[in-house]
Amino acid sequence: MVVKSRTHKRKFKRVKKTKGGVPVKYVKGSKNPKATEKEIKNTRKLYRAGKLTPKMMDRISRRRARSGK
Repeated sequence: MVVKSRTHKRKFKRVKKTKGGVPVKYVKGSKNPKATEKEIKNTRKLYRAGKLTPKMMDRISRRRARSGK
């Protein structure tokens, strides 16, 4: 089996974003869109820094399920 190496950057379709830079679909239907946007941005920051623990992710997941979005 031959594995090809990728030398090009992946391309994604452009989507509408909120003023804060979060895709509108992620925030749509939320009871508190600003809070949802803030939570998404904070989670993204932690993930990129490599500081998001499994326990934190579980807590975030439960909170998202509870809020209905």
